[in-house]
Amino acid sequence: MDKGKWQSIELRKVKKEIIRRVEAAAKALLGFLGCCLFVGGLFFLAKSGSPIFYYAVALSTPGSTFEYFGSMAEESSQPVPQEPDVSPEPEEEASESVASGEPVEEAVKPEKIVPEVPEERRGKVTETQYSAAAGGIYVPYGNALIKNCTSYSTKKILSVLNEGCDLSLSTDLGDTPQVLIYHTHATEGYEPADRGYFDIEGTWRSTDPSENMIAVGDALCAVLTERGIGVIHDGTMHDDPSYNGSYQRSAVTIKKHLEENPEIVVCLDIHRDAIEPSETEIVKPTAVIEGKKAAQIMIIAGCDDGTMNMPDFFENLKFAAALADKLETLYPGICRPVLFDYRKYNMDLSPGLLLIEIGATGNTLEEAQYSAKLLGIALAELLAE
Repeated sequence: MDKGKWQSIELRKVKKEIIRRVEAAAKALLGFLGCCLFVGGLFFLAKSGSPIFYYAVALSTPGSTFEYFGSMAEESSQPVPQEPDVSPEPEEEASESVASGEPVEEAVKPEKIVPEVPEERRGKVTETQYSAAAGGIYVPYGNALIKNCTSYSTKKILSVLNEGCDLSLSTDLGDTPQVLIYHTHATEGYEPADRGYFDIEGTWRSTDPSENMIAVGDALCAVLTERGIGVIHDGTMHDDPSYNGSYQRSAVTIKKHLEENPEIVVCLDIHRDAIEPSETEIVKPTAVIEGKKAAQIMIIAGCDDGTMNMPDFFENLKFAAALADKLETLYPGICRPVLFDYRKYNMDLSPGLLLIEIGATGNTLEEAQYSAKLLGIALAELLAE
């Protein structure tokens, strides 16, 4: 082989190897700088409290992507014959953030002007009064019905309910708190007006306490206070900025108040439902009480399937059935059947803890507040008797 040709070949190889190594080093450096920028950005977002940080963490954690989108999708429950179902609770780590526990004061706002919605963005609001007949999965109790979605027989459920509810409230304890009102999903909201249509681009969410579930809790709190029952209304927005982990965060709130106020007997997690048959239709569960529209109420009592560490769930069911019976006795048509299903919703923390759905996205805030007042009257009459 010619010596000059051999040297030319070797030089080309050396040059090619140098270029390859330089390119590899450059790629590694760029990757390192990119990671530094990403981590630095996350620290900046976390320090500033940006919601983007929480969503980035949720979506980058194994299994969290499914939980996040699953919880958001299942929030809008699909209606079934006669009665729609409700969303299951998401599972995440708890936060230590809780409110002071002082009553939430109602904000004074000027009269709200509801903007018009263009025709192309209008969906249909279907107004319905849900009802059912005893039989099948519907178990009668007084004037109320229990929608039994468990494997327990009607005979077993009635034998438990016939034992009666042992909870009671006193009007002789002054300001001593006996009732805790809180909201796992405080940012849930309602339609701005009763207009027969809704904005398909709306979200029915608000961080304004005068427009979301806190305003509904205020109405309930006011009735109980007027009747001499001490109440704590905790306005912590457990679903803001992150929806994931709401129930774990509200559990921290419940435990705090129960430890600080041992006289608390009743804990009510006040929500609103979401009944959406399609993207262009939502349901408005409504009853007319004393000539005025009220959002129908659905009480939820959980049941342990053997995995929830909730051995006293029948006590919660007895309370739910008694309260629904009182509501239906005082205000016929106000209640949808009590949902008895394999849910937990922090009911392991107290036998007097219930999740209560007041209306749905199709109702107005005013209708929900009216129902909350009726709920307060029924609760006071039931447990202060």
